[in-house]
Amino acid sequence: MPDDKKLSVLVWLILAIIWSTTWIFIKIGLEDLPPLAFASSRFVIAVAVLFIFGLARGMRLPRTASDWKLIAITGGLQFSINYSAVFWAEQHITSGLAAVLQATITVFGLLLAWIFLPDERITARKVVAVATGIGGVTVIFADQLRVENWMAFAGCVVIVVGSYAAAQASILTKARGSGIHPATLVMCQMICGVPPVIIYSLASEGSPFTFNWTWRAIGCILYLSLLGTITAFWLYYWLLRRVESTKAMMISLVTPLLAVVIGWLVLGETLPPQTGIGGLLIIGSIGLIVFGRREKKLAADAVGSDR
Repeated sequence: MPDDKKLSVLVWLILAIIWSTTWIFIKIGLEDLPPLAFASSRFVIAVAVLFIFGLARGMRLPRTASDWKLIAITGGLQFSINYSAVFWAEQHITSGLAAVLQATITVFGLLLAWIFLPDERITARKVVAVATGIGGVTVIFADQLRVENWMAFAGCVVIVVGSYAAAQASILTKARGSGIHPATLVMCQMICGVPPVIIYSLASEGSPFTFNWTWRAIGCILYLSLLGTITAFWLYYWLLRRVESTKAMMISLVTPLLAVVIGWLVLGETLPPQTGIGGLLIIGSIGLIVFGRREKKLAADAVGSDR
């Protein structure tokens, strides 16, 4: 296996682990802080750290109008719409149902890649892999798949809209953002996309000076900022340039499985008895993508674009 491919596999695994552990820190942090303020704090700290890093490294900001247009659109999709959708919807639906609906990011990613990325075709293998993976997530959370009222139905719709937004942001970033350094890209996306979340938080949750800022909550915010946001999105954008978007987005199918297992190991949560069956389906879906017929190599010179 070539070194670059080995590194891509390693980055994929690291991302799966990081995004799986964020669920625990979010759950712990929400015991002290309201959801939108919690998310806003995470992003504000991430922007501050990336800004200081950028100054120290002499990183250049995007200079063209087209770059800033891309950043504004993808930042709005990823950080305004997607995250607001998740936090709002989870007030009305179970976390398991949310996990299943969020897995539709792979479906949207498959379709959008076909539209925006000419080299990424829809194949039967990809369709089967995505369907199998979503089936696995559905099996794991089968006992939580209930819609009890119209607000819950609205929550389902909003989660799916958020999944579309996240997929669209990833595809546009892959298609048009290869000339922007990943650290610069994620920082500027948050600068453009986070203000609506902050405004929504202030309007619905009140002044942050009245919140319960415990050391536990601050620790969770720091973990989510440094690893769950800065490290994760930096690595994700690096990975998007080197593998097909479908392979990168399959991470969203693995994270619910790992999150359930980690919650069982760390927090003593109940492990659903059907986790093994669902896990096998998810692993099988990853196998179809990773070990199936080798696709044409993409972005061979992507390394040179990281400036």
